[in-house]
Amino acid sequence: MNAVSRTEIDLFSATLRGPLVQPADPDYAAARTLWNAMIERRPALIVRCAGSADVLACVGFAREHGVALAVRGGGHNIAGSALCDDGLVADLSAMRSVRVDPERRLAYVEGGALLRDFDHEAQAFGLATPLGVNSTTGVAGLTLGGGFGWLSRKYGLTVDNLLAADIVVADGHRLHVSADQHPDLFWAIRGGGGNFGIVTGFEFRLHPVGPSVTAGLIVFPAAQAKDVLTRYRDFVATMGDDLSIWAVLRKAPPLPFLDPAVHGSDVLALALFSPLEAAAVQDAVGQVRAFGQPLGEHVGAVPYTAWQQAFDPLLAPGARNYWKSHNFTALSDEAIDVVLHYAARLPSGQCEIFLGLLGGQASRAAPTDTAYPHRDALYAMNVHARWETPAEDAACVAWAREFFRAAAPHAAGSVYINFLTQDEGERIAEAYGANYQRLRQVKTQYDPHNLFRANQNIAPLAV
Repeated sequence: MNAVSRTEIDLFSATLRGPLVQPADPDYAAARTLWNAMIERRPALIVRCAGSADVLACVGFAREHGVALAVRGGGHNIAGSALCDDGLVADLSAMRSVRVDPERRLAYVEGGALLRDFDHEAQAFGLATPLGVNSTTGVAGLTLGGGFGWLSRKYGLTVDNLLAADIVVADGHRLHVSADQHPDLFWAIRGGGGNFGIVTGFEFRLHPVGPSVTAGLIVFPAAQAKDVLTRYRDFVATMGDDLSIWAVLRKAPPLPFLDPAVHGSDVLALALFSPLEAAAVQDAVGQVRAFGQPLGEHVGAVPYTAWQQAFDPLLAPGARNYWKSHNFTALSDEAIDVVLHYAARLPSGQCEIFLGLLGGQASRAAPTDTAYPHRDALYAMNVHARWETPAEDAACVAWAREFFRAAAPHAAGSVYINFLTQDEGERIAEAYGANYQRLRQVKTQYDPHNLFRANQNIAPLAV
């Protein structure tokens, strides 16, 4: 930002309500810290936005001075798109308001809110909307990429429950978008990522959920994994929308219901969730338990907010992370064999493979209803390499990439945009399929000069 004078920066700072953080400031290091410790970037300016006026000021400053602009919500994105080098970061992390209208079953959520903020407010009224599985994730980034979690089989994707949004676009206007207002832009932000502007507020539909749900884990030894996964695949084909089961292969964490002798051993955990009471799903839980001989289990009534935070300790910030991902429309025997081959070769104790189950209501929209197109995806497989030190980088990244290549012949050829790492720009078209060209047209209309490019970028058409 050498072309921007100190006077211009001072004038910019004077227009802000939130603080402007610069490299010499004592809180600069904390302000540029991300969930993924693999990402190291040094912005020139970080604005901790206090409201929409600060967001408008950031967009105007970046546009007028031609500086790179990044947007931070929860800072959880695997690719580290919340930061840019030598540019300006609009940090929305202080904008975490969530307001619930229980009579109309609506939630109004600011752009910096985390999943736990949303759940905390909505659960005061026994309400929820489909979100992710880690409570420190930002609502904005999750939503703009599509969003799925434990409630998606019952109530669809996060974007299927988005009713409206306020977004600051490249020309400096804040637009209210919905099915009736700027419908093309509303379509695009439901899965198209942060390519079209900065969303300062969301309006979501809510559903009656909790405060108590049925959830937990059934853990099997790795030696039984092939039989268990095969039976799991067959069971999913007959399963109703009120049940979701994710499969996770990893080293056993020190769960209190597991014998300490198996802590650290290779296991397959089936994570079960239902918004129904335990009595209503006990037969299904019994069938899942019979897939093998479990090492241990803990399934029963649990507060919804507690289940939404259950996996936070395994996804805490500060570790080094690298992901590779595939969508699957079916889990073939060959795909299961590839999963098991690499699950037996985890390069660190924190690495894991998970099969996030979709289907149900998430599959019933048409591929063109939202920018997120993958309504045929039944499983989103994430090869999650996670470790602590740079010395482990090469081995962990190589494992993830080799696994990805080996699984590709059995996958659908598509991918969830929020799972793409910073080195996978060539897969962006895969993430959008037949919707990609329409997204480029909307991008050209609202951001023809690609101001919003610190993301999995959808390039505008030549203008």
